Amino acid sequence: MYLPAAFREERLETLHALIRAHPLATLVTAGTGGLIANLVPFILVDAGAKGTLRAHIARANPQVEPLRAGAETLVVFQGPESYITPSWYASKKEHGRVVPTWNYAVVQVRGTPLVIDDPAWIRGQIEQLTSTQESRRPAPWKVSDAPESFIAGQIQAIIGIEIPVSAIEGKWKVSQNRSPADRRGVQEGLESEGISEEMARLVADGGASGAPGE
Repeated sequence: MYLPAAFREERLETLHALIRAHPLATLVTAGTGGLIANLVPFILVDAGAKGTLRAHIARANPQVEPLRAGAETLVVFQGPESYITPSWYASKKEHGRVVPTWNYAVVQVRGTPLVIDDPAWIRGQIEQLTSTQESRRPAPWKVSDAPESFIAGQIQAIIGIEIPVSAIEGKWKVSQNRSPADRRGVQEGLESEGISEEMARLVADGGASGAPGE
């Protein structure tokens, strides 16, 4: 990932917070058939120095083959993003030498995957993922709400994935390279046009505090 110093985010707690706030990631593998990418929801557990990702995918998914091979895997978590019009910059009125850009926050994780066929492990991963997402609802759905035979059949059709994080990096491109007046204009523009409260907050913070979704 192209990572200019101004946009580099290295705080592990901030990177982890984005993963937990935006768990649907792009899982990228390379195998005999070339590159494969799929959107997969992950959970992050506090195991290992940098954390461990867990997920499940369909057993019939062709991505299972490169995962079983154990080659290094890339997982990309996309946080808030927004088009930034130069019309919001104070400097547009001063000299007009401005162009559009795109703001975003993203975390890339690398690690060696382990494919897990244990039904108990897979069920535990599903229960944890479901509980995390359902906890905000007034009447959370639980895996045990479905018939046991149905759940057992579903589990037979999927495999588990565990990826101990070997490398993690984040890029917070949130107008840090603009003047205070331009950043203020971006923040106010995002808020007034109702585009992205998350991005407006990140621009206001200058990428220096908190994490998307917190």
